Amino acid sequence: MSIATRSLPRTIAAHAILLTYTAIALFPVILVVMNSFKSRAGIFSSPLTPPIPTKTFDLVGYRTVIEQGDFLLYFQNSIIVTVASLFFVLLFGAMAAFALSEYRFRGNTLMGLYLALGIMIPIRLATVAILKLMVASGLVNTLTALILVYTAQGLPLAIFILSEFMKQVSNDLKNAGRIDGLSEYIIFFRLVLPLVRPAMATVAVFTMIPIWNDLWFPLILAPSEATKTVTLGAQLFLGQFVSKWEAVLAALTLAMLPVLTLYVIFSRQLIRGITSGAVK
Repeated sequence: MSIATRSLPRTIAAHAILLTYTAIALFPVILVVMNSFKSRAGIFSSPLTPPIPTKTFDLVGYRTVIEQGDFLLYFQNSIIVTVASLFFVLLFGAMAAFALSEYRFRGNTLMGLYLALGIMIPIRLATVAILKLMVASGLVNTLTALILVYTAQGLPLAIFILSEFMKQVSNDLKNAGRIDGLSEYIIFFRLVLPLVRPAMATVAVFTMIPIWNDLWFPLILAPSEATKTVTLGAQLFLGQFVSKWEAVLAALTLAMLPVLTLYVIFSRQLIRGITSGAVK
């Protein structure tokens, strides 16, 4: 029996497992999107069927989202917070990772371990201390408070991932740049960063999703109408006795678009970043 024949059942089994997992993972997303195009009655009468134009199809959820509340402002706030946080996480994370991977100094290993603790300790445990700090700084109900918190939240993972990738960058390349008179900043920005783009894309995706979907810190640090994010704005349609589920699902569907767009743009870089080093 040939190797190809023996490996065929394994290939079929692997694809079957992957397809099953994909179906399970996509089912809630598809369910939310389908029901966002239905009326409240259509959602409860046939939640598992696609919207039918003559029966259950209705754009009342999207109309409610546009007419009630300032969803465009919430969307804008989420984009500002997410983009600014990503910028600072990638910039400071890459700089710290370069320093840890490139320079040898006393306490280098301990510093890396200390930063890695941020991955294991949830930042929500410090919510009370963070709130007190923001109140003392006068940053409550500002987007700056969210940006600072999310930057601190994303840095440990960014440093951990990027430092491992930067260790793989050829020392000969960096030393050649130093011989040519390049400064450390030019070596970092022009030589090292382009080579770790897959890792940067991986960090960007893993950092963006928790920030975009977060409800905890916007609810505590920036609950005012002017600083609400998309996830917090969707709570407007949830009441104690009556909830507008068609509007909630429509808001969630609109909130998915930036995440899906980012994944489509960086999917190739993301896969390269995840699988880098798996095959030598």
